[in-house]
Amino acid sequence: MMNKLYIGNLSPAATADELRQLFGDRKLPLAGQVLLKSGYAFVDYPDQNWAIRAIETLSGKAELHGKVLEVDYSVPRKLRSRKLQIRNIPPHLQWEVLDGLLAQYGTVENVEQVNTDTETAVVNVTYAAKEEAKVAIEKLSGHQFENYSFKLSYIPDEEVSSPPPPQRSRRGGRASRERGPSPGGSSQSKQLDFPLRILVPTQFVGAIIGKEGLTIKNLTKQTQSKVDIHRKENAGASEKPITIHATPEGCSEACRMILDIMQKEADETKATEEVPLKILAHNSLVGRLIGKEGRNLKKIEQDTGTKITISPLQDLTIYNPERTITVKGSIGACSSAEVEIMKKLREAYENDVVAVNQQANLIPGLNLSALGIFSTGLSMLPSAAGARGAAAPYNPYVVPVQEVVNLFIPTQAVGAIIGKKGQHIKQLARFAGASIKIAPAEGPDASERMVIITGPPEAQFKAQGRIFGKLKEENFFNPKEEVKLEAHIKVPSSAAGRVIGKGGKTVNELQNLTSAEVIVPRDQTPDENEEVVVKIIGHFFASQTAQRKIREIVQQVKQQEQKHAQGAPSLPRGK
Repeated sequence: MMNKLYIGNLSPAATADELRQLFGDRKLPLAGQVLLKSGYAFVDYPDQNWAIRAIETLSGKAELHGKVLEVDYSVPRKLRSRKLQIRNIPPHLQWEVLDGLLAQYGTVENVEQVNTDTETAVVNVTYAAKEEAKVAIEKLSGHQFENYSFKLSYIPDEEVSSPPPPQRSRRGGRASRERGPSPGGSSQSKQLDFPLRILVPTQFVGAIIGKEGLTIKNLTKQTQSKVDIHRKENAGASEKPITIHATPEGCSEACRMILDIMQKEADETKATEEVPLKILAHNSLVGRLIGKEGRNLKKIEQDTGTKITISPLQDLTIYNPERTITVKGSIGACSSAEVEIMKKLREAYENDVVAVNQQANLIPGLNLSALGIFSTGLSMLPSAAGARGAAAPYNPYVVPVQEVVNLFIPTQAVGAIIGKKGQHIKQLARFAGASIKIAPAEGPDASERMVIITGPPEAQFKAQGRIFGKLKEENFFNPKEEVKLEAHIKVPSSAAGRVIGKGGKTVNELQNLTSAEVIVPRDQTPDENEEVVVKIIGHFFASQTAQRKIREIVQQVKQQEQKHAQGAPSLPRGK
């Protein structure tokens, strides 16, 4: 349904064969049936990429019998709801600018980039309400941005008319893979598909494919892998991406074979003396590959005898959320380095998946995909992370608990968080559904400022996630280190002991589970609300998981106190 196209403004004289010819002449061959009606027609395309290409190539540009065709997604009225596709976005546009634009028309639940071979970017957007999507499509259609004119279409919103699919699915089937690992399941790493993506010089692509595709066929057979060579991406570029889907061992074997092919071709053509290995990795994972003060990277270099460099953050755009890891050395050394690099990246990815699933369990109704890929790279994670129904049932009639978190950011980052005339902080508050205020500086030389975030759990997740992401994007932290911030939450003084646990057992377990540093300062004097501060220091997912776990402990303490009070009504406490 996603790829059914509507062809409008057709001449009554037009035939199905003429349409086939028209599409074929523009290298858009139609494999399926052409459903011809009076004045319009319907065609199907095998995937979204082809559908986008057909719309971009033909709509308003191609003529048949003297009439200019209209081509767009065919979306029945009952499925025109909250989901839109935006095309012709400048490839260098920063996520934050697009985010601010989308947020003007309502609450954006999800934004995902569509991988296409067009020169401009394409995203699918889900708004919280049908009315918001309608306003967005009216206001943004034809919106001019740096000589690019946005093109918008409805795309089917199956949730409108279809009941949610049953949770049961065939073992190993597509549905079970996309749903991702079950929280706490033991076979997570087996179910996760974490491909190896590499960049190769365009001049070597022909050799990798081989005559009549024999070389690539042999490679995929030997390594039991699926290899996608994205030849049509970035037309005219000097390098092309290759995606390898296989087991970790299969990916490494395929990579080694590709390096051998390129080196042989380079020797024969005398094109270049050295062919480096270039691995692509999502920005959200690179910090953990580098390690604190670059230790992980240095160790890989020492152990494998290679030289490794990573492309700067400034190269990231809406069209390119990946960074390039360049490895130089012999083929054997580069292959060994690939194994270690991918091990670190895969580990970071799996930890994020675990953290995401913990969030889905800990926050009822949390739509994790609402965070989008703007700051943390969640779009890489299995769709289950943000799937409705992955968490406990959400009751819209229950007023969400308002939580207060004080997040400490570098003083020099305050301007970036506030934005020009306060625009960024307003957009952030609107997107997250939270109150966000920056407290005055404690003194002229204060190195940190406190951001006070008030809102329910999902709002906290979204607001804090964007702040972490903004600090990374704006280079307030060394590119070789992960963004770690200190957060303060208040808990009833009666629950502080439970957070610490006997002999510090609970707080130690918390730190081991979340990888965040959790500090409950001793000898605190409770405030007027009988509350004390708990400090949490860590990267985004670590901090979020620790916050949720501590709130969970507090809730348990409150419930026990309520039960105790209800169970002993005849024993009033002495005043």
